[in-house]
Amino acid sequence: MFRELRNSKRQLEDHHLERILNEGEYGVLATIGENQYPYATPLSYVYINNALYFHGASVGHKLDNIKFSDKVSFSVVQNTEVLPAKFTTRYESVIVFGKASTVADEEEKKVALMAFIDKYSPEFKKEGSEYINRAASKTNIVKITIDRATAKGNLK
Repeated sequence: MFRELRNSKRQLEDHHLERILNEGEYGVLATIGENQYPYATPLSYVYINNALYFHGASVGHKLDNIKFSDKVSFSVVQNTEVLPAKFTTRYESVIVFGKASTVADEEEKKVALMAFIDKYSPEFKKEGSEYINRAASKTNIVKITIDRATAKGNLK
């Protein structure tokens, strides 16, 4: 169903995968639309219980694409450093394949939104919690249930 990494020497162990997904500042969501063109969107995200969550508008290109096909890919790259003298780059990355769906459950939405506060605004938890209580019902959250994820890197 999914290909193995071509360069298996670059595959990282699962604990790297978890760390990269938890620490990554942003990722790129890839969807496919009715016109059969891929659409890649950089966005902030959180990783909770082997699933990725992102938030955004209730309408738009990426949501139209997800309605067309729930199969998505998501990638995170971090700790990059170009090594000119070695003609390579130091990096670590994760590629996720999964299925995207809109979160309807209000409690799950609040958990995801609080995870955003914890990750991106930890010094504003009280204000963030108050904001979530006011805005959660109007906020669109999408969950990516992970079918496969691989971590890859050049750490030398």
